[in-house]
Amino acid sequence: MKQVHKIKRRVSKKIFVGNVAIGGDAPITVQSMTNTDTCDVDSTVSQILSLEKAGADLVRVSIPTMDAAEAFKKIKTRVNIPLITDIHFDYKIALKVAGYGADCLRINPGNIGKEDRIREVVAAAKDNGIPIRIGVNAGSLEKDLQKKYTEPTPEAMVESAFRHIDILDRLNFDNFKVSLKASEVFMTVFAYRQLASQIDNPLHLGITEAGSFRSGTVKSSIGMGLLLSEGIGDTIRVSLASDPVDEIKVGFDILKSLHLRKKGVNLIACPSCSRQKFDVISVVNELEARLEDITEPIDVAVIGCVVNGPGEAKEVSVGLTGGSPNLLYIDGKTHSKVENESLVDTLEASIRRRIPISNV
Repeated sequence: MKQVHKIKRRVSKKIFVGNVAIGGDAPITVQSMTNTDTCDVDSTVSQILSLEKAGADLVRVSIPTMDAAEAFKKIKTRVNIPLITDIHFDYKIALKVAGYGADCLRINPGNIGKEDRIREVVAAAKDNGIPIRIGVNAGSLEKDLQKKYTEPTPEAMVESAFRHIDILDRLNFDNFKVSLKASEVFMTVFAYRQLASQIDNPLHLGITEAGSFRSGTVKSSIGMGLLLSEGIGDTIRVSLASDPVDEIKVGFDILKSLHLRKKGVNLIACPSCSRQKFDVISVVNELEARLEDITEPIDVAVIGCVVNGPGEAKEVSVGLTGGSPNLLYIDGKTHSKVENESLVDTLEASIRRRIPISNV
């Protein structure tokens, strides 16, 4: 089998969001955020369940009002996946959802007013055993930092983060994680690098407002890929102007490509050319759609010709090489000939036979 490069991860402390570990030796988690109206309980629950089915480890829900907080109370009783509540400015909302079972509070302590308000939120987090996520965004830096740096910079983002961190340190609260997000890839990368060397709390990675499905996937893959390849990052969210389920799929694809996490089918496929002996693109697309329910890790190769096909097929659990005839490989060994008309059915059946019953 191919030798796999192993990334040495940054040493970070471990915290828990519900029953999901973040940091330390825990797997890097993948999360997304609902885009429904939180007050529409049924729609929000439906989307959370869809995200969970897609493999999400955590889901964030925006709580902009007290009505949304009351809706969250109902939502929480209908789902099992840990929920992070996204709150800005209003400390009373944070207190309310902490009591309603939030698994994490995404709220910046420096933005909620006087010290006594911050103390109340931190006390609620301590009493309920839930962490806080500090989230710095280049687009909403404090006014004095905007004036000091004249424009968003990595240094400005890190300084903003430390303002919030220092407040929590002063209150003897260390159960937190931090994000430093910008829509510009290198600004984000440089900011995370700076902060990663100065604290050991878990880091939540993301390129904020990354864009549409295609451009957002590219920017997120480059930005987070750079950081993850350096061992930086404990949980990730791919921010796309798309279905939140797409964020989960892309997130796991990023982790799989770096050998940081295995989940579901790792599909290796050629781009196709005039040498192909079957329609690679249609076979791969149909196969990927059929196998979305599989969460067990398995490597599959679909190659259209004999140039690279046998070499790739011998390195995976199930492989297909185009030729005259097409050849199916199982565990690196030639298994059988396959006609073009039955390629997808044969591949799917071969893959599912290698997956435990509970995962198909």
